[in-house]
Amino acid sequence: MMTTKDQLSIFALGGVNEIGKNMYIVQYSNEIFVIDCGGKFPDESLLGIDLIIPDLTYLEENKDKIKALIVTHGHEDHIGGIPYFLKKLNVPIYGTRFTLGLIELKLMEHNLIRDTELIQIDSESLITFEKINLSFFKTNHSIPDCLGIVFHTPEGNVVHTGDFKFDLTPVNNQHSDIHKMAEIGKQGVLVLLSESTNAERSGLTPSEQMVGEHMDEAFMKARRKVIVSTFASNVNRIQQVVDTAIKTNRKLALLGRSMVNVIDVAMERGYLNIPEGMLIQPQQIHELEPEKVAILCTGSQGEPMAALARLSSANYRDAEILAGDTVILAASPIPGNERNVSRIIDNLFSLGAIVIYGSGSSTGMHVSGHGYQEDLKLMLTLMMPKYFIPIHGEYRMLHQHQLLAESVGVEKGHTFIINLGDVVDIADQQAQQTRKVTAGNTYVDGIGVGDVGDIILRDRKQLSEDGMLVIVVTLNKTDRSIISGPDTISRGFVYARDSESLLRDVNRQVEKIMKDFQKERVHQWNVMKQNIRKTLGQYLYKHTKRKPMILPIIIEV
Repeated sequence: MMTTKDQLSIFALGGVNEIGKNMYIVQYSNEIFVIDCGGKFPDESLLGIDLIIPDLTYLEENKDKIKALIVTHGHEDHIGGIPYFLKKLNVPIYGTRFTLGLIELKLMEHNLIRDTELIQIDSESLITFEKINLSFFKTNHSIPDCLGIVFHTPEGNVVHTGDFKFDLTPVNNQHSDIHKMAEIGKQGVLVLLSESTNAERSGLTPSEQMVGEHMDEAFMKARRKVIVSTFASNVNRIQQVVDTAIKTNRKLALLGRSMVNVIDVAMERGYLNIPEGMLIQPQQIHELEPEKVAILCTGSQGEPMAALARLSSANYRDAEILAGDTVILAASPIPGNERNVSRIIDNLFSLGAIVIYGSGSSTGMHVSGHGYQEDLKLMLTLMMPKYFIPIHGEYRMLHQHQLLAESVGVEKGHTFIINLGDVVDIADQQAQQTRKVTAGNTYVDGIGVGDVGDIILRDRKQLSEDGMLVIVVTLNKTDRSIISGPDTISRGFVYARDSESLLRDVNRQVEKIMKDFQKERVHQWNVMKQNIRKTLGQYLYKHTKRKPMILPIIIEV
């Protein structure tokens, strides 16, 4: 068994066997580097949860060793957990100009901006620590200013690609630095961590420029207002909407807080060019002819409170979608959001809108920011690593990426498909995965972070499925006789007026249990409550086939 003193260790606290909450760790001796700190939105089973972030237990236990949090780019699944991370671990954050702008928005919201050290980097930066040095290379993705990272360690070079595709005609002229990647590969790459989102899709990812051509065509055909919904962070896509609106002589209104905030950051930092006088306030939409207006809004993932959902249900104060308006969904649903998006599309059709949705060649309104198989193979070929760890994807994607790696020459047995917390240790150029660190999910609910666990979620699930029954009994303190009650309150279980006989039977059962306890001189409340829960649970399941949460309340006076 290797010692942990002077070996290289690599593991994930988020982002493997899942899409979202990316967080990866590179550690050598007493230096820990954290790559990204993302969030993930909950599915329907996580009732009431607002956000899922990585479990930071290992980092909290080793906080004195953490040298930096390096952020590859500004998407939510890479920066969404940063405010919660900083409240526990205040370490310097390294990121590009645009990425730091988006992080600053979050820090202002959480009142953390004054206490956080933000250090701007670019693809030419070199950062030196005691045993590990960091350099970077430009990648292309669906947000500006993305970087891959090279960790120069005593064991060898570790490369983390960040999210990428190879777009040879990028809208913002931020080309992938293929020459630098090839140079890194020539120097020798010990371990490559590469994203796997589109590892199942064959071919090369289409260029973002394709979207601009289709956008022009749709705007020219439109007879009334055009509403475009896309990710607020996809600044390249937003620039294309702006350019198309200029060509077709339309003013542009912005709907949705995140859309307004990101566009402010992008304009202020020079990543977005919108001519003066082009933007109008939402209240001005009605003052112009419909064919002179375009709207850019949030909600392409079907979020119920986002602008598009409210527009589709005619519930937006300053704007409305009318028959003949054109709605363009310039994003494809993230897995899990399909049902919400479908519901909104149905609502839009029922309003009489012309709806353009779907990705790829069918509409041309969306291309992915993640590399397809040929992009991934190109990255592997440029880097030619000794060991390979596919990241950023569900198991089938990681598995497919492993096959791609082997097809371009990575040796069989040199790929590690890891679970959260699985540590790949490397000493003397030899890698093995034999140990784990604590990893998992932390739930954010309102202002609570990590205070909602499995037991609370189980209770919420039970309440949501079968409701609850509260039984109130008041006892005489002296002789333990019943003074009043039992009184039964039903919430989400049965409607009291329609179930009077059932609830009367419940009260009779409780009365009998309490009298039996009085005879046997049993006075422990926990025993009484446990017995009530058990007896009533069996009785109610027999008569209703439901299992409500039963809450006995015993009062002594």
